[in-house]
Amino acid sequence: MLIQTYNPIWKQHFETIKEVLQSALHGHTIAIEHIGSTSVPGLAAKPIIDIDIVFPADAEFIAIKTDLSKIGYYHNGDQGIANREAFKRNEGLNKHPVLDEIEHHLYVCPADSQELHRHLLFRNYLRRHNWAREEYGKLKYALAKETNQDRKAYALLKELRAKELVESIINRAKEQIK
Repeated sequence: MLIQTYNPIWKQHFETIKEVLQSALHGHTIAIEHIGSTSVPGLAAKPIIDIDIVFPADAEFIAIKTDLSKIGYYHNGDQGIANREAFKRNEGLNKHPVLDEIEHHLYVCPADSQELHRHLLFRNYLRRHNWAREEYGKLKYALAKETNQDRKAYALLKELRAKELVESIINRAKEQIK
């Protein structure tokens, strides 16, 4: 199944990846955030861990990029989203026992990134509000069913159909912090 009921192992998977990343990025001033649906207890999700590495100054990005390349990542650009740089795993012979075994998406964002801010607002609101978590979970299950569990079709349809709900949740979250 594309969308699965919440699994507490996702938090452990994040922590395991985080340890590897912290070790590789030792000496950098960073934070590592678990974002996306797997970061919200009780929320159904694709079992893919989404991670944002947050750094305070643009000047550090090149050094972070270099250190990530040393552990088998390559920079895949911003994929059309400003101040959110995507990293992918190299398909090499030297498999990493954690990074190549736990499916994840990795992004690097400056602390002032609007997309990072949106990720955190959305995650934190879903963690605190059952109604929003349930509504978003129902939508995800419905989209997965409608796309016959096809990952690419699901992603495209989610981009179209979830936008209104996601924006309304982010707007509610913004109102609460005013």
